Amino acid sequence: MTPGEIAAFDREHVWHPYTAVPAAVPAEVVVRAEGVRLTLADGRELLDGMSSWWSAVHGYNHPRLNQAVRDQLDAMAHVMFGGLTHEPAVRLARTLVEMTGLPKVFFADSGSVAVEVAVKMAVQYSGRSRLMTVRGGYHGDTFGVMAVCDPVNGMHHLYSDMLPRHVFAGEPPRELRDDYLAELTETVERHAGELAAIIVEPVVQGAGGMRFYHPAYLTHLRKLADEHDILLIADEIATGFGRTGELFGCDHAGIRPDIMCLGKAMTGGYMTMAATLCTERVAKGIGVLMHGPTYMGNPLAAAVAQASLDLLAERPWREEVKAIEAALVEGLATAGGLPAVKDVRVLGAIGVIETREPVDVARVQGVAMDHGVWLRPFGRLIYTMPPYAAEPADVTRITGAMVAAAQAL
Repeated sequence: MTPGEIAAFDREHVWHPYTAVPAAVPAEVVVRAEGVRLTLADGRELLDGMSSWWSAVHGYNHPRLNQAVRDQLDAMAHVMFGGLTHEPAVRLARTLVEMTGLPKVFFADSGSVAVEVAVKMAVQYSGRSRLMTVRGGYHGDTFGVMAVCDPVNGMHHLYSDMLPRHVFAGEPPRELRDDYLAELTETVERHAGELAAIIVEPVVQGAGGMRFYHPAYLTHLRKLADEHDILLIADEIATGFGRTGELFGCDHAGIRPDIMCLGKAMTGGYMTMAATLCTERVAKGIGVLMHGPTYMGNPLAAAVAQASLDLLAERPWREEVKAIEAALVEGLATAGGLPAVKDVRVLGAIGVIETREPVDVARVQGVAMDHGVWLRPFGRLIYTMPPYAAEPADVTRITGAMVAAAQAL
């Protein structure tokens, strides 16, 4: 197909995330991805400021990850996980156990499903059916987890009448506030008898608004969960594997959850795979877990995930994330004074410009592309999560595009 044929058929027939058909903003045709850059069909080269929705932390077309897929493909692309096992899944499980300190691993095929599994674990373990969380969160688009996304400002209001009603505390502030600690305490104590678990995204609320909050709230939730015999679920799908400057978001608070969800960067952006891990106590309390995806433990995905985590262990990711953080702080410093901008914030390899009004997606993307950068804004957010492989000059170009886009609003 020619690029024009691809674009035309796509526009009329292919649904893209969070869009209509046809989409208001036509999709760009990509023909190659290499390092931290995407090449479009018209020859333009764009720096990827999104890491393909936060997953391609090593960049694209990495020889180590490519080879892992090729080697595994020659042996076995897939085999059912019911009654069978294989080395790629077992090696990956061992690595995840060592990284997290959580000894039981359930493989899923997407982040949303990993959270669904976590919810099932909590319900089966406790015999209770309600969850507590905080406003401003996002945990996925499937039905069980939509119910613990923000019920007012989230993207799932169309389905609210079909969702169970869970317990919500307010949005966690970035600063440490005694009144919010008291709100968490009061909320948990009032509902303790009906709660199966508390579920949060550690330190960073991702697609719900790209908000950062004080790690002391995680410490407090861990304490409350222990006091009231409630499980704590950490959704680390966006925050895991170094994005915030620590290996996991929970590490900022020095806590370990009862259940942890992982995904996105786990496979380096190569294949869809996720995992839900839990403690020995939770696993024994559950017994038979009633879930089993067809592609559970997929050998190709497990092999490339292992290669990605090996690569992460070898590379100086902490220093890389710190360098990205410093470049984001410097590059976004001027954005705070712009009329359209409400807030600017940076944590680890995450940079956010929050605007006062919803952004014009086409306009922001157009300005960014004019600066040689690919960004995908949403709501009132122009943000970036660059690959760890991004050089300081790359980050400077990304922040320049973000500031220019905010100036154009």
